[in-house]
Amino acid sequence: MVLQRRLVSFVLPLIIGVLSPLSSSFAESGVTDQKILLGQSAAFSGPAAQLGIQMNTGAKAYFDSVNEQGGVFGRHIEIIKADDKYEADLAAANTKRLIEKDDVFALFGYVGTPTSNAALPIVTQAGVPFFAPVTGAQSLREPFNRQVFNIRASYFDETEHLVEKLVNVGIKNIAVFYQNDAYGRAGLEGVQRALKKMNVELVESATVERNSTDVAQAVGKILPKRPAAVIEISAYASSAAYIKEMRKAGYTGQFYNVSFVGSQALADALGKDAEGVVISQVVPFPWSSSNPVVSEYVRLMEKAGVKDPNFSSLEGFIAAKVFVEGLKRAGKDLTRAKLVKALESINNKNYNGGGFDVNFSANNHSGSKFVDMTMITKDKKFLN
Repeated sequence: MVLQRRLVSFVLPLIIGVLSPLSSSFAESGVTDQKILLGQSAAFSGPAAQLGIQMNTGAKAYFDSVNEQGGVFGRHIEIIKADDKYEADLAAANTKRLIEKDDVFALFGYVGTPTSNAALPIVTQAGVPFFAPVTGAQSLREPFNRQVFNIRASYFDETEHLVEKLVNVGIKNIAVFYQNDAYGRAGLEGVQRALKKMNVELVESATVERNSTDVAQAVGKILPKRPAAVIEISAYASSAAYIKEMRKAGYTGQFYNVSFVGSQALADALGKDAEGVVISQVVPFPWSSSNPVVSEYVRLMEKAGVKDPNFSSLEGFIAAKVFVEGLKRAGKDLTRAKLVKALESINNKNYNGGGFDVNFSANNHSGSKFVDMTMITKDKKFLN
């Protein structure tokens, strides 16, 4: 008995000593000594697929580069992709699975307003960071939610920029073609707010259903009003269908889109009808070699075998870069709470975004108000 007690008293501390570091490695969901696991629900198939594909491609190019250099405190960053086809119900189911079954540390790069809105109550209840959703909707900004961090400018920022540009050059006869969901309504509200500020009345508005290209009714409603410009708040497939049908019907006015449309995907879908279409952007021009973050993006995308820059993948790249900065600031003993606090410390006074300013704080998680304008050329390229 004495010998047994001595053996227990000698061996037990050794066992505890071996197991304790291992146990602490798994103290937070999605974090081990070797990896940090993220989840992304987005459209990877269907009419909006290019939005999810490009966002993920840009983010992965940056994360892979970080991983090749040893990761963050020795941890490699991995993303589990879940296809929601740009449908809210699928996004909600994916979110539950990513949190409860896959045990991810954070959610990253969701694409769309209805899908992000569907995830929001699940994320809030679980206390999981929800980083860089590709939406400018106010529902992801107000009321303030400490789990949600927005990299892009809001739809109010984008639509105000568009409306001011139009009205200031004398174009006041404006209509809106919008997706009949939370995204489209958010954009419509932004246009209406901006027009009201400038004492201009909206001429007409018409809708298209999400993931549909049936635009006949929208053409029939707006075309007779002959607006000088139509602002589109929809995804690339429906926006392209609408432009083509309006052109066929003899419309000669201008088309303006917000960034979520997916610029390159829209240009590709339009083909010969792309020339002259204007799109607001929430990231820098991807062909601006003088911009440091763009140069880094182009170099790492080429390294990953992707030779065609675009706005959507640049947004994913920038989001990944800021997220990694948050991980570094959170320290080696990574937790969700530490990540949130670390991200809140990032601002343009202490973080060099390479030409893209990000300003977070303890009561502001909307990191950017950057809005720019681009136009598609006849060869499906972009003018800044």
